[in-house]
Amino acid sequence: MTTPADTAPDRYAYWQNAPLSIAGSRVLVATKPGVFAHGIVDPASMMLAEQMASMGRSTSVHLNCGNGLVPAAAAVAGGSSVLWCSDRSLPSVQATERTMAANGIAGSHVVHAHGTHAFPLALAADVVTIRVSTDKLALQQLIWEAFHALRIGGKCYIAGANDEGVKPAVRLLESIFGVARLDAQHSGHRLAVATKTQIAPSSLTDGTSPYLDPDHFREVAVTLKGVEHTLFSRPGVFSWEHLDEATQLLGDLMDIRAGESVLDLGCGAGALGLTAATLSGTGRVLMVDADAEAVRCAARGMAKAELGNAEVRASDVGGAVGDETFDVVVSNPPFHQGKATDLMVPRQFIADAYAHLHVGGRLMLVANRTLPYEQVIAERFGEVRTLHDGRRFKVLGATR
Repeated sequence: MTTPADTAPDRYAYWQNAPLSIAGSRVLVATKPGVFAHGIVDPASMMLAEQMASMGRSTSVHLNCGNGLVPAAAAVAGGSSVLWCSDRSLPSVQATERTMAANGIAGSHVVHAHGTHAFPLALAADVVTIRVSTDKLALQQLIWEAFHALRIGGKCYIAGANDEGVKPAVRLLESIFGVARLDAQHSGHRLAVATKTQIAPSSLTDGTSPYLDPDHFREVAVTLKGVEHTLFSRPGVFSWEHLDEATQLLGDLMDIRAGESVLDLGCGAGALGLTAATLSGTGRVLMVDADAEAVRCAARGMAKAELGNAEVRASDVGGAVGDETFDVVVSNPPFHQGKATDLMVPRQFIADAYAHLHVGGRLMLVANRTLPYEQVIAERFGEVRTLHDGRRFKVLGATR
């Protein structure tokens, strides 16, 4: 599924359709760098897709829908008539929409969200699928919401890798549904199923998390550049329980002058953007992130701080920034896609930072000190400066 175009830094937005065979049916899957399972065939998604191919006509819900393979298989091979899909990753949502279109599937509902809280309350699904995520509390919310989205007799299928925590995920499934069984396993992956047999969920064996409520946020007090703010965070948001060391480092080194406009690329819960908006005072600050939960958290923090000069948008890197340019871009870019290091994503962060800076505008970026960003920045900007070189992290700067 990987093409030579994937290796070019300016081809991050290059979409392709990859054909897969599910139960004898051909399914096209849209993918590009930054999308879940780009360049590989995910065994857990294949297990879910093959299961959906045997379901027949149904109303199906697909959480952590990824590239759209599972709901597409439900429609193409299984004949599912009503599809509801959600994913917290904007590139995956865009991939699912493209996968639906590539297979001629009309009337599907694809939502950029974690779970079902944006779905109709009266939804009574025949089946729910969940591609297991590594964050236990975020996954617990999905299984909890899957239970409530199902009709009596409806089935919830979950699948994931052993090293992603699928075994404890099966125990979570059992704790909510009462009974769960392992349906298949191969290549270090497992598929499990549970049937809804009662109106109320069973008691969770390890306690009920308050984060089952999608409107419950963790409050984190932070101080950057002497500016105090309250962050709001949710499970699965980057460093959701505390301010991470790299963001603290960049935040304390940020040089934001009064009236300057700032773009926070990959804002997470919003620590850098909120601090920049306070330091700037009157300058426009835009915070963007691809994670739906991060966007909700940053927006809540902005409202709490009553910052009229700040805005938050869902964006695949700088895709939603349009033609706007800024005096400063700050970023703590992600470099993992699942468990693997994927430098295509931070390369695009650097390219978009350059594209959205005024001439004379400044980039400030923090990274793990082992990551080779200096050459990438120098290629785009013609120069690179080391603002901090620590034992674990470095802060790099450049001027357009």
